[in-house]
Amino acid sequence: MALAASFTLACPSLSLSSRTRISSSGSCYPLRCSIQNSSLSVSVPDTTISKCNETLSAIQNSGIIACLRAESAELAFEAARAALNGGITVLEIVMSNPGVFEVLQQLVHEYPTKIIGVGTVLNLEDAKHAMSHGAKFLLSPAMVMGILDDVSCSKALYIPGAMTPTEILSAFSSGAKMIKVYPVSALGGIQYIAALKKPFPHIPLIASQGITVDLVGEYIAHGATSVVLSDAIFSKKAMGERNFETIYQLSRSAASQAIEAVERCYREP
Repeated sequence: MALAASFTLACPSLSLSSRTRISSSGSCYPLRCSIQNSSLSVSVPDTTISKCNETLSAIQNSGIIACLRAESAELAFEAARAALNGGITVLEIVMSNPGVFEVLQQLVHEYPTKIIGVGTVLNLEDAKHAMSHGAKFLLSPAMVMGILDDVSCSKALYIPGAMTPTEILSAFSSGAKMIKVYPVSALGGIQYIAALKKPFPHIPLIASQGITVDLVGEYIAHGATSVVLSDAIFSKKAMGERNFETIYQLSRSAASQAIEAVERCYREP
């Protein structure tokens, strides 16, 4: 395949030219990807990898992933709609949701420009079902080698979970382009992310577990590429009362704060 390209890609995880922002205070140095002044010509374009990289970039630029758990397919669908209408651009539907694949397929159809994926994917069979129903990314609480080996970046973006520096480096070296640090709050929260970014400034890390909206900016400032918000958006009270207006408002607030945090890091010299 003949390939001629002229572009600048700020993303070490894609093994091309890199640009990482690190401050002496340890603030505002999450990895961000962007393509500037692109001029790309290919005889047979690899659209699957292009879409995967678009998903990676969208997650980085959004700053948050909204994580949805619900007791019924109907509740999951309505809560997801409230969040997406409120400004959430990246949504994770957890495997334990009843009718998870049907909900996923309907949301992908209704919101084609949003980045919707499936979380707590523990085996290749579930991964394949998720992708066949339109999932643009897959999340796991640990690294599932069967998924990483099969999925790579040709079908969907696979984001494995890791806890220790050894696990993070192993996942990245095995081909993961982005890694979820879980359970981050139990491991030290913001300070743990900041500590991890010292040896791993080139690895995009997603902070996950127990994060509230007011901490989103701090996580991003200290190195998280994105954070996962669950109860902070889909609160148990709002879900129990089917109060979708509250979910909508929580989503607006979370999305706004995340975008501001990302923009601050872009602006910081």
